Amino acid sequence: MTYALYYAEGSAAMGVRVVLEELNQSYKLIAESIDLNVPRSPELLALNPNGWIPVLVNNGTAIYECGAITTWLCDRHADAGLAPGADDPQRGRFLQWLFFFSSSIQNAFQMSYYSDRFCDAPETEASVKRRSVSRLRELWQVVDDAIGDDDWMLGERFSAADIYLFMLTTWLSEAHGHPRVEEFRQVLRIAEAVSARPSVRLVYGTDPA
Repeated sequence: MTYALYYAEGSAAMGVRVVLEELNQSYKLIAESIDLNVPRSPELLALNPNGWIPVLVNNGTAIYECGAITTWLCDRHADAGLAPGADDPQRGRFLQWLFFFSSSIQNAFQMSYYSDRFCDAPETEASVKRRSVSRLRELWQVVDDAIGDDDWMLGERFSAADIYLFMLTTWLSEAHGHPRVEEFRQVLRIAEAVSARPSVRLVYGTDPA
């Protein structure tokens, strides 16, 4: 089967692409822009009226939201072992982190990159930006503390949650005053381990080949 992924560099679609690579699935990329000054294509808006990517299409069915796409793909290709099954004791922990990443950490990033959406007057935008930075630091510390001495987000087991963690660390920006990933030693350790995987090196352009 072939998937179609609405895609842009620097977006959450990169994480979905890594998952597709890890699952050894064929796919095609449909280029979109995440520049707010560039109109979204009618095709994208028909699939996701919000105009956000990623959007994954298969057999005429479209899914958006990175966490939902990730879970759906892992369940559909369960033999790859990227996510615990429904009866696995680790299933709840896996879903917990995917939801935490998508609803809490991504929201804090949006406060930083799209701060005008979180205030009703220009004079309050700077306050939103400042809060986004402190919020990111708080949330990444929660993750760092939770990892502890574990190898991965699910203990000894690598999963798509680790891919999601890595993707989000690439959004940390010195230009926006974000905390550096080096402040969170356990997060950094997992991010570096994920970055060495062939799928990530391919998608993020760090493969020397």
